[in-house]
Amino acid sequence: MFYGEYEHALDNKDRLIIPAKFREIFKENYVEKFFITRGLDRCLFVFAEEEWKVQEQKFRSLSFTRGEARKFNRLYFSGAAEVICDKQGRILIPSYLKEYAEIKENVVIIGVSDRIEIWAKEKWQNFFRENMGSFEQLAEELVDQDEKNQKKREV
Repeated sequence: MFYGEYEHALDNKDRLIIPAKFREIFKENYVEKFFITRGLDRCLFVFAEEEWKVQEQKFRSLSFTRGEARKFNRLYFSGAAEVICDKQGRILIPSYLKEYAEIKENVVIIGVSDRIEIWAKEKWQNFFRENMGSFEQLAEELVDQDEKNQKKREV
């Protein structure tokens, strides 16, 4: 659903314009409400409302008697904020999320299939530089693992 990489900057009111390509997808799918929260690797995750509900159900099913599940859910859901695009296609990023992701002004917005990720530009550049060299190796390992899991399910 969401693909690509876009560079943008926050305005002086901490609003971020969502790329036009993503706004088109929202319009085509009647998406008005989004949820933004702490992501992994110090980025922010943005989910359309429908996908947020899927994620919420998945994480809610984790046993609250497990310490790791409690910690994860607390950090993940306490950071969540409901956002709506204004008429110019902007969303407001809460200050605590800006601080978490170390966003000052320039960001990179990437589409990662079912979600959008917002990165501080420097953090994204570092992540990309450090991980692009292992792209092929990751692909081989993940595809091999997926094929093994597929065969197990068939048995």
